[in-house]
Amino acid sequence: MTHAIQIHQIGSPDVLRWERVQVGKPGSGQIRLKQTACGLNYIDVYGRSGLYPIAGFPAILGMEAVGIVEAIGDGVDSLVVGDRVAYAMQIGAYAESRLICADKLVKIPDNISDQSAAAMMLKGLTAHYLLFRTYPVKKGDTILVYAAAGGVGLILCQWAKLLGATVIGCVGSDEKAALAKANGCDHTILYRNEDIPTKVRALTDGKGVAAAYDSIGKATFSASLDSLQPFGVLATFGNASGPLESFNPSILAPKGSLYVTRPTLGTHIATRALLEEGAERLFQVVSDGDVSIQVNQTFALKDCAQAHKALESRKTTGSTVLVI
Repeated sequence: MTHAIQIHQIGSPDVLRWERVQVGKPGSGQIRLKQTACGLNYIDVYGRSGLYPIAGFPAILGMEAVGIVEAIGDGVDSLVVGDRVAYAMQIGAYAESRLICADKLVKIPDNISDQSAAAMMLKGLTAHYLLFRTYPVKKGDTILVYAAAGGVGLILCQWAKLLGATVIGCVGSDEKAALAKANGCDHTILYRNEDIPTKVRALTDGKGVAAAYDSIGKATFSASLDSLQPFGVLATFGNASGPLESFNPSILAPKGSLYVTRPTLGTHIATRALLEEGAERLFQVVSDGDVSIQVNQTFALKDCAQAHKALESRKTTGSTVLVI
């Protein structure tokens, strides 16, 4: 018998319960994973609150974790017992042990810790697809990054800077501004006190940015569009302030023939080849020391409700890890 955080209904963080669960033997193509740490992400909040649908109850949330292979099912020849592995976008991470398909796992380099691995899979792979696929950032580009002091934001800013971009980061406080600037941001905007498009235009000699990476959603959609240069790309990839309302695409023409996309990590790691490409690039920049993973908060997995409250109140910076 093992433990997991389960929910029996949607609601506030108080619906998260530490309960006993049973994990069986791995089936064909599966392994049983003894987990050591889980990442905390806003997508977990979306599932708990009902913004994203849950297949049924009781449900175990969580989308990324790291652990040790403890049993292997038939047909698995890529892993052995004792391998240290990680995954992203596989719901059910809030558990001490779980069953998972072997082809969703990647081995972790020895020089990357469990906590870093747990914090970097979903967030780092998100940064990867944004920078390399959604709008491929090139040297000389200027980009706008929302929640620049958050888990995705800090990775995104560092990696974009490595690629030769000028990075403008939106943050909520002076302390977060300092953190963002220490991790690749050239300029910061205090969104509570400053008008985002006006500041962007001032910082870019009126040109605007090539791409806006917006994880906030409803509250910042218009500001993001108004910050883009002609042919600019708005990647709206999160809903921290709520989902976007419907909009008329004709508004994109007079603003400069703009592009709007709503990408998701699930699509970008849907095949083994895509997963391996992203993971290899991510592990390389972290192993080389070009991108650091900031684990700025840790909670015991059983205290998951406290972690959710901290995340939703915007009291966190960088990544938060749930330790098992």
